[in-house]
Amino acid sequence: MAVKLDGKKLSIKLTNDLQVETKTLKNQGIIPKLAVILVGDDPASRVYVRNKHRMAEKIGIESLDLRLAKDTSEAELLEKIALLNNDPTINGILVQLPLPDQINADRITKTISPKKDVDGFHPYNLGRLFVNDPYAIPCTPNGIMYLLREYGISVDRKNVVIVGRSKIVGRPLAALMLNQNATVTVAHSHTKNLSEITRQADILVAAVGRVNFIQAQDVKPGAIVIDVGINRNAAGKLVGDVEQTEVGQVAGYLTPVPGGVGPMTIAMLMKQTIEFAKWSKQEK
Repeated sequence: MAVKLDGKKLSIKLTNDLQVETKTLKNQGIIPKLAVILVGDDPASRVYVRNKHRMAEKIGIESLDLRLAKDTSEAELLEKIALLNNDPTINGILVQLPLPDQINADRITKTISPKKDVDGFHPYNLGRLFVNDPYAIPCTPNGIMYLLREYGISVDRKNVVIVGRSKIVGRPLAALMLNQNATVTVAHSHTKNLSEITRQADILVAAVGRVNFIQAQDVKPGAIVIDVGINRNAAGKLVGDVEQTEVGQVAGYLTPVPGGVGPMTIAMLMKQTIEFAKWSKQEK
């Protein structure tokens, strides 16, 4: 039976540590502040934004909640971001995705100041990550690396297979793994003989957004399996990209869904906001 990589438990510990750090910073006159912009009324996005504000409040981070109508123009959103970029009290800016069709998400990402880009999606920050000089790191990959470290799992000399090549998870995670001396294969929808490749992985990461995409026969016995997927199955239950029951009989370690990678993502968002606040003070 696989050992559960409990992101929920670890995120609680990290949250407690961040509460202490935030209190210390406030005593020094440093008040971390995060601005979150939600365009439209997507139900899932509303839940994600609410959870982020609740976590910020719990830790002691000030949060600015900006809600914009679904028909907001790209120009209007860019204007809001420009104001936040120039506001010295704002340390982090997050625009909740997905955005309505009339708004180009890439253009929005590039407009956020790299020094306030808590998501770590700006090309400048992704470039720094790939040359092993990171500033902001995408929160889900950062959370995965933190989770592995806390469980004493080194990626050095490991064969890592990441299924999924998004700018949010797959690509930045590959860079983080390479920076720590792993041998990395990034697989995707055009990869041939995928199961043969995944069975070679010491660490297998599934980030494709498809219910139970990874089955037991795709996993090397004893492998460390990271399930990044957040999906709803036919019954409406929250499940990942990994078939948890049977894979749990084969893998050595496995992140559950829910309670694995998800809680770490929000915790790392808060941690990065605090880091930005400290760096901003140092630069003055």
